[in-house]
Amino acid sequence: MNDRLDALHPYPFERLNDLLQGITCPADRALLKLSVGEPQDAPPPAVVAALQDSLDLLGRYPATGGTLALRESQGRWMRQRHKLPNLNSETQVLPVNGTREALFAIAQTCVQGSDHALVGCPNPFYQIYEGAALLAGASTVLFDTSAANGFLPDPEAIDEGSWQQMQLLYLCTPGNPAGAVMDTALLQRFIEKALQHDVILVSDECYSEIYPDETRPPVGLLAACAQMGLDDYRNCISMHSLSKRSNLPGLRSGFAAGDAKVLAAFLRYRGYHGSAMPPHHQIASATAWDDETHVVENRIRYREKFAAVRERLAGTLALNDPEGGFYFWAATPVDDETFTRRLYAEEGVLVLPGSYLGREGTDGNPGAGRVRIALVAELDDCLDAAERIAAFVGRL
Repeated sequence: MNDRLDALHPYPFERLNDLLQGITCPADRALLKLSVGEPQDAPPPAVVAALQDSLDLLGRYPATGGTLALRESQGRWMRQRHKLPNLNSETQVLPVNGTREALFAIAQTCVQGSDHALVGCPNPFYQIYEGAALLAGASTVLFDTSAANGFLPDPEAIDEGSWQQMQLLYLCTPGNPAGAVMDTALLQRFIEKALQHDVILVSDECYSEIYPDETRPPVGLLAACAQMGLDDYRNCISMHSLSKRSNLPGLRSGFAAGDAKVLAAFLRYRGYHGSAMPPHHQIASATAWDDETHVVENRIRYREKFAAVRERLAGTLALNDPEGGFYFWAATPVDDETFTRRLYAEEGVLVLPGSYLGREGTDGNPGAGRVRIALVAELDDCLDAAERIAAFVGRL
C-alpha cells in the first residue's frame, strides 16, 4: 500500500459524522443541512436538455483534451468575463472533470516529491489542496487567514526559505470558507513571488460567479497577469467550475486555463490518469458556459438568501461580510464543535465546525471558534434555519 495515504487527515465530513455519533436531531422537524457546499437550486433546463439530446454519444470514447467546441466555449467565456483577448482556446484552456479532480491532479503533475518539497495553501482551506500535496510527496506551508487580515493570505507571511522550497501554491478567490476576494494588487504580489521562485500558482476560482454586487465581479488570476503584461500567464493556472456557477455539481465539469506549457504537461498526465470528460457532458457544458442569463438569476437568489438570513440573525450571531461564494463564516459564542453538536441536537440544523477546515498555524487554528454556514438550500429553508439558529443562540 502507498504509505503516503497514512499522512492524510480525515475529511471534514468524516469528522462531522464522528462528532454527531449517538446524537439524534428533533423528530418534529425536518433536518436542514447547511454543512455541505452543494447547490440545491435546479440546474438550467437548457443544459439538462442538451445532456439528454446527446446521450447517443455514450457510444464513443472522449478525447482527454476535450472537443475544440468545448474549449472554444470555455475560452470565449474567459475572454469575455476576465477581459483576456489573447487567451488561446486550443493551448491555454483544458476541460476537467470539476475543479476537485483537477486541483488534486495538478499537484501530481507539477510537484517533484522530496523531503524538502513544499506546497503552499491558505489556512483554513479546501482539504483537497493538502491531500494533493501529501500524495505528491510534499509537505504543506500554510498562509494563515483571519479576521485580522481580512481573511486574505499574505505572501510576505512566509519566510524566504519556504518560498525557495515551494513548488506549487494554491490560492482560492473568492475564498472558502470566508468568501474574501483577492484584489488585483494582491494577486500580482503572489504572481511576482511565484515567478521569482519558479512556483506554479493555481487559483481555485470555483466561487467566482456568486457575488453580491453586479458591478463588481471578483477579479481572477489571469486578469491580474494580463494587467501586468504577462500575456503568456507564465506559471499561472486558473480553475473554474459549473458546480456553483450553474448548479451542476453532478455534471463534474470545469476547466483549467493559463500557462500553455503547464497545461501541456497536465494533459499528458491526464491521458494516463484516464480523466476524460464524457462526450454528452461536454455538449451540456458548452451550453452552460455560453449562457449568462441563468447565472445572473442564480446570483439574485443568493443575494435574497444572504439578505434575509443576515436580517434574521442580526444581533444574534456574529456574521462576516463575504464578497463572494455562498457561505457565512460565523463566529460562535461557544467552541465550534459544541455549537455544531448542540445546534444539530436541539434544532435540527447542520453546519460545519470551522476548525475542521483549518490546521494549527502560528496563532492556533484560524478556523476555531467559527462555523461555515452554506446558504445552498431554498430561501424558505434558509429562513427556517436562521430562525432555529437564532432561537438556539438565544438559549446559550
